[in-house]
Amino acid sequence: MRWERVKTMTDNPKQNAIIYCRVSSAKQVREGHGLNSQETRCREYAGHKGYDIVKVFQDEGVSGGLVDRPGIKALLGFLKNDPTQTHIVIIDDISRLARGLEAHIQLRTTISSAGGKLESPSIEFGEDSDSQLVENLLASVSQHQRQKNGEQVKNRMRARVLNGYWVSYPAIGYRYEKVPGHGKMLVRDEPIATIVQTALEGFASGRFETQAEVKLYLESQEAFPKKKGGKIHYQRVFNLLDQILYTGYIDLPGWGIHFQPGKHEALISFETWQQIQERLKGKARKPARKNLNQDFPLRGYVTCAGCGEPMSSCWSTGRNKRYPYYLCQSRDCTEYGKSVRKEKIEEEFESLLRNLRPSQNLFYLALDMFRDLWNDRLSKRKQEASFIGQEAQKMERSIAKLVDRIVETDSPSIIVTYENRIRELENRKAELNEKIRKCGTALPDFDETFRTAFSFLSNPHKIWCSDRLEDKRTVLKLAFADKLSYCRKDGFRTARYALPFALLEDFGQGNYEMVGLVGLEPTTKGL
Repeated sequence: MRWERVKTMTDNPKQNAIIYCRVSSAKQVREGHGLNSQETRCREYAGHKGYDIVKVFQDEGVSGGLVDRPGIKALLGFLKNDPTQTHIVIIDDISRLARGLEAHIQLRTTISSAGGKLESPSIEFGEDSDSQLVENLLASVSQHQRQKNGEQVKNRMRARVLNGYWVSYPAIGYRYEKVPGHGKMLVRDEPIATIVQTALEGFASGRFETQAEVKLYLESQEAFPKKKGGKIHYQRVFNLLDQILYTGYIDLPGWGIHFQPGKHEALISFETWQQIQERLKGKARKPARKNLNQDFPLRGYVTCAGCGEPMSSCWSTGRNKRYPYYLCQSRDCTEYGKSVRKEKIEEEFESLLRNLRPSQNLFYLALDMFRDLWNDRLSKRKQEASFIGQEAQKMERSIAKLVDRIVETDSPSIIVTYENRIRELENRKAELNEKIRKCGTALPDFDETFRTAFSFLSNPHKIWCSDRLEDKRTVLKLAFADKLSYCRKDGFRTARYALPFALLEDFGQGNYEMVGLVGLEPTTKGL
């Protein structure tokens, strides 16, 4: 559009003008449609019209559908500070002011009320009905383009998710990387990925009893991102534990996408994620205790024989030094306030652990039994994969039937019921598909798989002697089936050992008989 240069008289001062520029994304700057190019065009227009530019206002990274913008606020404030003079407000294009009819009309009215007059090298803003019709049509077209762009972006993003690619901000432990044949996709961000994996698997297995212990673990890792002061909020811990992305699946119910297998590498198995969800629903978050530390590793695992409540611990200050104690703090107990020296109770516990060590012959007997079980499980993997595949097909057919019913019904409540049922079936199907994938992968040999486990079985006391609190608590969880009852006078009561140690004890006493392979545990577990 051409414009004519305005001839000015020497006795008439130039008309003051201000420029407003806006971009909604960094991409516009990269492609040459940024703030500088808009300002250059507006200055060229002002030069031809004989205007004197007194101020430039800008908004970067702000949607045109919004009215409340920093640059617009500053522009209106500037106009209102000088109500005696009318300023020309120059915009590069109508879409730079707003990309919505309602927003355009509101801004145009507000600018006019503040003493501004809109002009642009792309359109003439008139007050007659024809000019306003064209202006409103252009504003409507701009709004339509914005909405259409939004729809296209969402559709492209949804299509990419259906192809197995995450399209939003990466979860902690992942980062984006350009991969040949895939474009930008999630990859492990080490060492954070391993830290997250350890936290998730630790919570699922019970190594970390509460979210508070997960929080303490994450805060102890230098590489894990934290807030100022080195702290992590509980909500962040919960979000980490609840994130389905770590299983290799993508779940976006708002887009109608449920448990879509992703192309990125999983940090944990789907089964582990389910265990985490069960623990989150079953146990409330408990605050971390300040003395839950290396000083009292048995705290929370030893109960008072008098009342059955967990024993507490404390440091007592003497004349020259401090002394550590375990004690019962249940007011209704006869042992209330009576303490036991830390050295005494922990020495007795270590003696209990040493007695768990099986004889060499008994250990090798157990080793041969587990090897037979392992070999039998390997021989049945194909049969199990076929059975699980049939179950997955049933799930697929059930989901298809429910989708057909949703299409046929008009009742909102019934639709919600069907959608919830579909989500449950998708969850189950994802679990079955993961088991099928495991059945199709080659398992490592027996010795490699159980080396650590049998090292623990052979001598749990060796791991207890570790300097790490996590190792000590692992021993407590794996060696005993229940908390240990302790009497101040008689010591530890009869302990209930975990299954492997209980079986070894029975074998050692001759209390056993031959049991079928399926009698010990279902052979499909863990596949």
